[in-house]
Amino acid sequence: MFDTFVSLLVQTIGHMGYPGIVGLMFLESSFFPFPSEVVVPPAGYLAARGQMHLGLVIASGVLGSLLGAIFNYWLSLRFGRPLFIRWGRYFLVSEKSLDRADRFFADHGHISTFVGRLLPVIRQYISLPAGLARMNIPVFLFYTGLGSGIWVLVLALVGYWLGGSETGMAEALHRITILLAVFCLFLVGIYAVLKRRARTAGND
Repeated sequence: MFDTFVSLLVQTIGHMGYPGIVGLMFLESSFFPFPSEVVVPPAGYLAARGQMHLGLVIASGVLGSLLGAIFNYWLSLRFGRPLFIRWGRYFLVSEKSLDRADRFFADHGHISTFVGRLLPVIRQYISLPAGLARMNIPVFLFYTGLGSGIWVLVLALVGYWLGGSETGMAEALHRITILLAVFCLFLVGIYAVLKRRARTAGND
């Protein structure tokens, strides 16, 4: 069943080409439940077979991820705050909590966005609180692109090297996901230590 699905997806991506990767990754990066693991690796496999260019596969994946993130950011910016101001009291969300979210993303939006793009499930939705908090757009785009670029690169290379093996791809992606989660924990820990030291130095 899975082999048939992957084969169909490879054929679909091969037919749609790079715009298809952009479109599917747009869906993956927005709030639609469409996993990037079934988009980029097959394209990487096609690159290994000489039917696509690996660099263009990666560029298309990153572009689609950015467009989807921008869409989520815009939705949250346009509708999120008025919605919470009007109905937030029913969900224990006050205007003060929104202001705290603004301050949080002003101070920590870069690390939150970057780390969020590397973690399963969170990567699709990290753009929503960023838009709600009106995070600086150039900063948002930079760290979204950086995190998305790392993830798309990983997916493309896994497909390029292991695209012919369902088991090999699944095992590699599982291990890489765990490694990225550990890396994110380490990065957040280092960031917290540096922030604490900066506050301590500022109080001296």
